[in-house]
Amino acid sequence: MNESSPIRTDTARAYQPGEAPAREVRTRRFRPIRWLVILMLLAGAGAIGHRWYEARTDKGAEPATAHKGGGRGGRHGGADMPQAVGVATVTTGDMPVVLQGLGTVTPLATVTVKSQISGYLTQVKFREGQTVKAGDELAQIDSRPYEALLAQYQGQLARDQALLQNSKLDLQRYQTLNRQDSISKQNVDTQGALVKQNEGTVAADQALVDQQKLNIAYTHITSPVDGRVGLRQVDQGNYISAASTAIVVVTQLHPISVIFTLPEDDVARVMRQVRAGAKLTVRAYDRGDAHEIAAGRLDTVDNQIDTTTGTVKLRALFDNGDEELFPNQFVNAKLTVDTVRGAALVPNASLLQGTPGTYVYLMDGDNKVTVRPIKTGETDGTNTVVVSGLKPGDRVVTDGTDRLKDGAPVRITEGAQAAAGDGKAAEAKPDGKGEVKSGAPTDAAADVQGTAEGGRRHRRRQAQ
Repeated sequence: MNESSPIRTDTARAYQPGEAPAREVRTRRFRPIRWLVILMLLAGAGAIGHRWYEARTDKGAEPATAHKGGGRGGRHGGADMPQAVGVATVTTGDMPVVLQGLGTVTPLATVTVKSQISGYLTQVKFREGQTVKAGDELAQIDSRPYEALLAQYQGQLARDQALLQNSKLDLQRYQTLNRQDSISKQNVDTQGALVKQNEGTVAADQALVDQQKLNIAYTHITSPVDGRVGLRQVDQGNYISAASTAIVVVTQLHPISVIFTLPEDDVARVMRQVRAGAKLTVRAYDRGDAHEIAAGRLDTVDNQIDTTTGTVKLRALFDNGDEELFPNQFVNAKLTVDTVRGAALVPNASLLQGTPGTYVYLMDGDNKVTVRPIKTGETDGTNTVVVSGLKPGDRVVTDGTDRLKDGAPVRITEGAQAAAGDGKAAEAKPDGKGEVKSGAPTDAAADVQGTAEGGRRHRRRQAQ
């Protein structure tokens, strides 16, 4: 390329195939940015149009809402409506004074049956879980070794009895000769001592015989009490050691007892009734304290208070004819110590705790409530005795108390709740002023709502 060429060599560069000119590259680089700006402008315009549409829709629906709210300020008109509540009437009745404690079913007799002699177990004569009587045979041990010893001791006894008889005859002869002055007094005394020695030997032999007879009786193992046998703890054919091998456990079930505890503060009240000779009723409930298992009577009270827990133990007896109570079962024992007669009773659902202490919302007429502090007494979990503050016939709020205050307007909803429970809508009934007090919308309100909804759908289609 020559120097007179209009293209300068210091700025020129070789052309590469496939490379676009610089101006074309810059054009392609900025074109996506322009499209992004256009899309953002369109999105902003759509948002503005949507808000304008929603504003017109709300203005069209406002008359219907105002009509439904009864002319009380549109959407916020329902804030002054009375609170729906449920009420109950204070009644008169008897309230049992019940003391409750945790208890355990404890059999009156639990016997671990063991053998009093050693030997091989030849027979097991019980079925696991069987109910037995006192004296019923449970197992048998091989008695042949003891029968052999019995025969041996009986032979020794017969021999020693013969020696004793012979020594007695010799003593009679010596005594006769001594009276004839034919023998010395010493010989007579020696023979008398020999007779006493033989008598002792015979007595010892007789004891051995009796012992073996008793051992033979011990080979037949019997139940010491009435009750129910548990699982077998040794199998037939095993060698049993005296007083060390357990065969089975027998538990008495009829009657059965429950040992429970009460706080030491309740001991004086219970002991007054016990000293007066009252037969106090004890009811046993299951672990969940929902189902009554059995009813019995208080049998005795322990003679001291446990200083570690501050409680005293009591024992109650139950016939347990249906065997609902099972040994070592956990129960809730409820002891009835007294009964409050003719007391004013209020449902526990109406009782509230706050700054006044225990209080209730008392109905003042049919459409207003007042706060009434009260003093309570005994309770059975459902109702509570009112000592002061209420009288029979008063109506108290039991449901819907979370939004109430003193003097708040209310409306009783027993009928509405019943209708709702039946799955039927409550009928609209006008009051004395011509207003409708039903929760269901009237026909006119339904028409207005339907017209407004139809208009909104039509405008939405036009906008689309």
